[in-house]
Amino acid sequence: MKIHLLAVGTKMPGWVDEAYNEYAKRLPRECCLQLTEIKPEKRVGGKTAPQVMEAEKTRILAALPPSAYLVVLDERGENWTTARLSENLKTWLGNGRDVAVVIGGADGLDPAVKQKADRLLQLSAMTLPHGMVRVLLAEQMYRAWSLLNNHPYHRE
Repeated sequence: MKIHLLAVGTKMPGWVDEAYNEYAKRLPRECCLQLTEIKPEKRVGGKTAPQVMEAEKTRILAALPPSAYLVVLDERGENWTTARLSENLKTWLGNGRDVAVVIGGADGLDPAVKQKADRLLQLSAMTLPHGMVRVLLAEQMYRAWSLLNNHPYHRE
């Protein structure tokens, strides 16, 4: 199984790439994390937020792996604990189906992307920088995997 992290945004600071890569490389081959950066739409020529989200929606949907279980990050989504993420990771691994996790752009996500989701997930009730979200998500995926495998990284 592969976890595809689709993130609107490119050219992250070095610390983001370094931290993300550190956690991604810790995951085993049967649960690898793969980042796909999606070019954000430029806010030029008076484009509105809905127009920007529409353009990004097209890019996101084009980047989705076929038949992947779709998890979309949204501030109104379910708020899971690490243990709940770990339980879901176990289910996803058992199903053998790839998972795609989507991080939207600065203006958010087009409603059509949210409607297509199998699950809406809240990473935090706070607004976080997109680079930080990548790092937190990678760390939590590794932590969830370590919990499943009785690895000492996660402590109760």
